[in-house]
Amino acid sequence: MQPSTPIETILKRDRAVVVVGVAGVTALAWGYVIYLAQSTSGMSSGMAMAQLQSWTAADFGFMFLMWWVMMIGMMVPTAAPMILLFATVNRRRREQQGPYVPTVVFLSGYLVIWGGFAVAATVGNWALHVNSLLSSMMGESTSAYLGGGLLIAAGLFQWSRFKYVCLTHCRSPLSFLMSDWQEGVQSALRMGLKHGTYCVGCCWVLMGLLFVLGVMNLLWIAALAAFVLLEKVVPAGQRLSKATGLLLVGWGVVVAARLLG
Repeated sequence: MQPSTPIETILKRDRAVVVVGVAGVTALAWGYVIYLAQSTSGMSSGMAMAQLQSWTAADFGFMFLMWWVMMIGMMVPTAAPMILLFATVNRRRREQQGPYVPTVVFLSGYLVIWGGFAVAATVGNWALHVNSLLSSMMGESTSAYLGGGLLIAAGLFQWSRFKYVCLTHCRSPLSFLMSDWQEGVQSALRMGLKHGTYCVGCCWVLMGLLFVLGVMNLLWIAALAAFVLLEKVVPAGQRLSKATGLLLVGWGVVVAARLLG
């Protein structure tokens, strides 16, 4: 076996640093989500509805932070292949005397986009809660129309052309870097923003399913996170998306049909 060259040693070290960094960010985010879920589990739905119908600025800030951290915990692992490839390409360009940009710049752009989604999710959360369509501030849907409608919409979205385009991008990190690579810190930030935009486009309807079984339902959060990861990394990811779409539509029809029973 030939000994590793200095460049190969540096690349292995960089990959290890990036992996540890991604794992650390993910672990911190999940730790916060688990702590939050446990700390609010004892609150009864009735009390939550009575106390939180009118949101304060602090409530909006708290819920935005909750949504953003939850998205970080769910989505950063799915972006790991892109982040690792960015770090590898960036290091090789530095070895060729090109400009070097810390990988955290790319990741920051990605997280900013999910922060924007967190703002929209917070507003939606507020609208549903103040109209008594959620059992609590972080609870599940109280309306079969809402729950069934969200499930059906998510199922149909899984078959849409828009979903296919965004998912194809997320599944092809090398193609993205080859076509969109630009030098410099600002360019790396724009690349992170662009990748994050495709990622949100691929998953935003699925994230709406958190309102069906509970915004702080840990099993539901973990199931969605695992599914999104499988969509992006397994060879049959696109077929998995379409098959799941059929299941979601069927589930939604069953939920909505309860109103007719």
